[in-house]
Formats: sequence, structure tokens, C-alpha cells
Amino acid sequence: MNITPFHQRRLSLLQHMQAGLAVIPTAPEQVRNRDTTYPYRADSYFHYLTGFPEPEAVLVLVAGRGNDGPQSILFCREKDVDKEIWDGFRHGPEAAREAFSCDAAFSIKEFDSKLAELLADQPALWFSLGHDADWDARIAAALNAVRAQARVGRRAPALIHDVRATLDEMRLVKDDYEIALMQKAASIACTAHRRAMQFAAPGRFEYAVEAEFLHEFRRQGSQYPAYPPIVAGGANACILHYVDNNRPLRDGELLLIDAGCEVDGYASDITRTFPVNGRFSGAQADVYALVLAAQTAAIAAIKPGATFHDPHDAAVRVLVQGMLDLKLLEGSVAGVIESGAFKRFYMHRTGHWLGMDVHDAGEYKTGPGDHDWRSLAPGMTLTVEPGCYIRPADDVPVAFHNIGVRIEDDVLVTQSGCEILTADAPKTIAAIEELMAEGQGLDGQ
Repeated sequence: MNITPFHQRRLSLLQHMQAGLAVIPTAPEQVRNRDTTYPYRADSYFHYLTGFPEPEAVLVLVAGRGNDGPQSILFCREKDVDKEIWDGFRHGPEAAREAFSCDAAFSIKEFDSKLAELLADQPALWFSLGHDADWDARIAAALNAVRAQARVGRRAPALIHDVRATLDEMRLVKDDYEIALMQKAASIACTAHRRAMQFAAPGRFEYAVEAEFLHEFRRQGSQYPAYPPIVAGGANACILHYVDNNRPLRDGELLLIDAGCEVDGYASDITRTFPVNGRFSGAQADVYALVLAAQTAAIAAIKPGATFHDPHDAAVRVLVQGMLDLKLLEGSVAGVIESGAFKRFYMHRTGHWLGMDVHDAGEYKTGPGDHDWRSLAPGMTLTVEPGCYIRPADDVPVAFHNIGVRIEDDVLVTQSGCEILTADAPKTIAAIEELMAEGQGLDGQ
């Protein structure tokens, strides 16, 4: 692992703090059932600053006190050869200090006693207050321990800042190290989507297609899916967060797959929709072409200086015109947008930030007003995912019933415009049908 980016991020946070102390704990292990835990994943904020993969760890940043310079202090589990036999390697404080470029490291067992000492006479505390009740209690106990020393001249921090607000701003713009990991996650997921297109066939189950994804993710080095995969055939494609993935695929239906993977803490997020039998029907092609045109318009709106809302606005205009052309709605484009009638068939936004979390950190607006949307800048990464979901209804032509289409790509804002990180996953009608014809119903390899 290249530790330099993590070290630089800590220095950036320390510089922003100027004075005071920050406490950033990692995530706890989570029990799945009885004595079995879920696969461990570090807290995103903690990982962003350290790269340290083990549970039971805390990062403390000291912005400087007196003649002392800024310090990065890591608390982690002790080295324990006997426990390593059961659970695997652990660094221990001394090795962790060196490997992760910290100024000091101590046993996690010393954290509570040392925290009060570190907090004493600091002007400010930077912490994610309100995020975790147990951690709130530990911090409160340490602050009270310092206050109890008031008669001997010790003072507790007078100010408490939410460290997440600062880290969210930092995480909005990705560095080269992060972009490389996101591109790797995107490339792996693209291969998995291609594999799924060639594997899917009438009679196979949604979960069998999901298994092809999981196989490809792990085969290429991804540690986990970035989120529970959505493998939704037919009417299930009209359920936005469908994850049962247990229905057989039927001839003549579409299959919507929303699936991405995680590589070293960074996510990809791709959706593709394609016909189970390899050929779009007329109505399916009409809806698919409309959603693809909306996505094309949204991507064209992404550039430095544009706002986060601009791609959504561009997509909605195209979708509404198409809904009118397909006789799904009546009226004018302006009237339908103003009334919100289009939300019957398109009820979500066109994208979200993407990074360590699939719905990544960072505010979308800079103020409360309707026009206070954040401006896009080079290094920001976001998804672009318009859709159209048509449930059966008396006023909807039968040919469109249960057609659900979403097309999603991961996009990096560049100096001159944007770059699609997930371009290797086919999305034109011709490219999808050609790929499926090459390998329709292939067994997984």
C-alpha cells in the first residue's frame, strides 16, 4: 500500500484545524449471528486518513501544542501471536507506527486513560459527535476527567467541531491515488456486466446471474460488492431497490442489473438493462433509447463550473419529451416538469457522489436556496443514472407494462469536461445485442 496519500490527507486536516485535537475511531466489528461476525470493513473516514485495516483502532491528530509540532497518533490492538493463529495477522503498535507513517502508536487498551491527558488544555476537539452513542459517552467521560482537574489548572476544550464536515469537503475531490482505485473498481465491474449479459438467458434465475457478478468481482481482486446487487427481471425492474434476486428470468422481459464492486475501500456503481433473450422488442427499444438519450444529455452537462443539479435538469427535459412522445403523459414539457407528473415514471435524482461510500460524502448544496447547488470541479466523481419505470395501469399502453430501464455510469469531472470511468460496459442497443449474440446463455467460467 502507498501510504503517502494517507499521510498527506492527515497533514491537510491538521493544517485546517490549526489548533486542537481530532479523534477518529474506526468501525466496530458487527455480529452477524451468535459468535460469527460480518466481514470487516474499516470506517471510511478512518480509512481515508490511515489506510489501517484492523478493527479496534483510533486515530488521534494533535494540531500542535506549545513548541510541539503536529502529531498523528494511532491506537490499535497489541501484537498477539496466539490470537493470530485463530484470526490472522495483526500489526501491533510498533509495527503499525512504522508501516502507516504515524508519529506514535499505543495499545488500544491505553486509549481511554491517555485521551484525557491529550485533551487537557487543548482549545478545541474535532469529533463526529452524535454518530455513535458509545463513542459519545467515551468522549464525554474524557472531557469530564479533564474538567475534574480544573483546580490544578487543567482545562477541557471549549469548542467541539464536527470533523466530518471538514473531511466531507476533502473527500469530494479525489486525488490521483483515489482515481486509480476507482478506475480499477469500475473496470472490474464493467467486465462483470459483460459477463452477465452473456450468461443471462430465459429460465435462469436472478441469483444465478448475481453469482456471475460475485465470481468476477472476487476473481479480479475486488474485496466486496460495493452494495447488495440488484438483479431485477421483468416487473422487478420497477422496484428501485429490489434485492431478493430469486425469480426466474422469462423470455421477452428485460433484466436490470445495478451492481458495483469495491477495491481497497473505493466503489464502482453501474446499472445496465438488457433483454433476457438478447433482442429488444419495439416498446423496450423505445424506452431504452429514451433513457440512453437522457443519460447522454446529462453527461454532456458535466463540466467544471456546472452545478450538481445541471445533469439532472438535462435528463429530465429529455425524459419528459420522450414520455410525451410515447403517449405516457399529456401536456407540454414545461407543464409536466412544473407539475412533477413525470415522477410517476421517474422518481429519483440522476446521480450522487461516488467514492469510498457508494453514496459518498459531501453536501450537494451550499445553501438553502433552490439555486444553491454546488459547482462541479475537477476530481469530483459522480454517477449518472436516469431511468424510466412503467408499472401497469389503465392509461398506460399494454406494450409498456412492467418495462423498467436504468442506465448508470461513473463519471469523473476533468479540467475540460468529464471522463466516463465505466465506458467498457456496453450500453447502446447494437452493442448489447451483439455481445449477447456472441455468448447467449454461456456457462460461467
